[in-house]
Amino acid sequence: MKLLCLSTAEQGCSLAIVDGDSPVCEELWEVKQTHSTRLLKMIEHMLEKRAGLELADIDAFVAARGPGSFTGLRIGISVIKGLAYAMGKPALGVSSLDGIAFCFAYSFMPVCVMMDARRNEVYCAVYQFDHGSLVSKTRERVVSPEEAIKMTEGPTLFAGSGSKAYRDIIEQTADHPVIGHSFFDSVNAAALVLSLSSKDNFLDNPENILAPTYIRKSDAQLQFASSS
Repeated sequence: MKLLCLSTAEQGCSLAIVDGDSPVCEELWEVKQTHSTRLLKMIEHMLEKRAGLELADIDAFVAARGPGSFTGLRIGISVIKGLAYAMGKPALGVSSLDGIAFCFAYSFMPVCVMMDARRNEVYCAVYQFDHGSLVSKTRERVVSPEEAIKMTEGPTLFAGSGSKAYRDIIEQTADHPVIGHSFFDSVNAAALVLSLSSKDNFLDNPENILAPTYIRKSDAQLQFASSS
């Protein structure tokens, strides 16, 4: 089964094509252009020039559904839904946090994923893996970095953009923390597939519905609430 996978959850854009258990090609762009200016061209170039495939060859489309940038998520999800609808193929959603955590699926210690949510908060969840298989995952939350650290116990690997933004707090507060390399801070499109394939019957699993998961209200919603 060939999957086209995309993450626009943060500033960077991760795109991958996976065939079964094998990666075909992958790209990561860390630039300040808006996703809408380059996304379709990236997909077209990857399919035709790098993978030698046509859009019709893709069996299902996958996107990071959040948490993350409100605008980025809307753009990425809209593109994936549009392509899936046009081709009559499934569109699946995976947690953005999973797209970081599964890069560390062979970690012997718990993995605390922290995405920088601004306003001195992080989107976070704590994962426990066993030889590449997910054993447990806490509820996804948006909390202060201090509260995120309290979700951990014992030596823990911290990953994601929030682990760098609040590195000093982690190193001063957490119990023997290990800070993941910044190469693996971004939501990884191929890791979304690892998370997806860890579930049985993932094409029909209701957990994989492609709908945005923001966790926190948008700035506009917060401003409206404060003014009303």
